[in-house]
Amino acid sequence: MLKVKDTLRATVHLSFDGRVFKAYHGPDAAKRFANEVRVLRHLEARGCQWVPRLLEADEPNLRIVTTNCGARVEHIDEERARRLFAELERFGVRHEDADPRNITYRFSDGRFCLIDFEFATILPESKSTTASAS
Repeated sequence: MLKVKDTLRATVHLSFDGRVFKAYHGPDAAKRFANEVRVLRHLEARGCQWVPRLLEADEPNLRIVTTNCGARVEHIDEERARRLFAELERFGVRHEDADPRNITYRFSDGRFCLIDFEFATILPESKSTTASAS
């Protein structure tokens, strides 16, 4: 496995079969883990195809396994990045860390994708829409 991120908040490894392993640590690790799991499940339920798909959530070890959403973007213009994060809100999620480091490019279909949802917010209107649809 290849280590692609190692910070005070998380360590991320990329497996050779394309899965991404993210382990949470540091301040509020359990809270950030739970939030990212909740947001990724929400986005999958809403049909968002350009974020990682949650494959496994290991709560005791504060670790998730997701699909790979492409390579990190080295350069992206501010307007394109702004539109991408705004597009996410149509799926009922505000990213809350709208930085280019959280944008990837998926070569298989030429799509920009978003990653890293530890601080994201599910917007109130989408909670009520999801609840009323149940």
